[in-house]
Amino acid sequence: MKWANRWILFCLFLLSTQLHGQDRIQVQTGDLLFLDLDCGPLCDAIEAVTLGHNGEKFSHVGLVYFQNDTALVLEAIGSSVKLTRLKTFLKYTHKPALVGRLKPSIQHIIPKAIDFGLEKLGLPYDDAFLPNNGKYYCSELLYDVFQSANENEPIFKLEPMTFKMPGSNKFFPAWVDYYQKLVLEIPEGELGCNPGGLLKSENLEIIGKL
Repeated sequence: MKWANRWILFCLFLLSTQLHGQDRIQVQTGDLLFLDLDCGPLCDAIEAVTLGHNGEKFSHVGLVYFQNDTALVLEAIGSSVKLTRLKTFLKYTHKPALVGRLKPSIQHIIPKAIDFGLEKLGLPYDDAFLPNNGKYYCSELLYDVFQSANENEPIFKLEPMTFKMPGSNKFFPAWVDYYQKLVLEIPEGELGCNPGGLLKSENLEIIGKL
């Protein structure tokens, strides 16, 4: 009887392992990883005015790059554009990353996109979220990376940015404080991009979570 019970438990373990393996997403160079960082009022404000996916909102995005056998993520975060180990990137939040992949018809631009991105390593983070200032925020970096690789034709779309509370003409208090510290005007209406905007691109397929 004990042997039979052990056999049943062993079979259940094998089935669980196989199902888990089927659920795992194998990322590849060129994949986009979207994160909900839960970084406080600023992340909340970003997510409040951007689209998400199936009810989930995202405030950060990075680009997968395999260097030999090491899985890295090209991203603009903190103080600069940098390469981060995939395992470290995924630990930014306890929530899973959403994986987006360029459609097969345009995947040929990925090598050029990676080369362009690697040239930008070390550039400062664009904490003002302004275009063409020699700095990058996360989605801005990916926008430029793929546009450059696609003979300057955009893969993603720029849209007027808003820093106001939905359904209101008032700015989020967090943004007011943020730009006061930078001694800059809030760039309301300037063209820009965000993780949610990248997600809705017709050139991107959502393949699962990591």
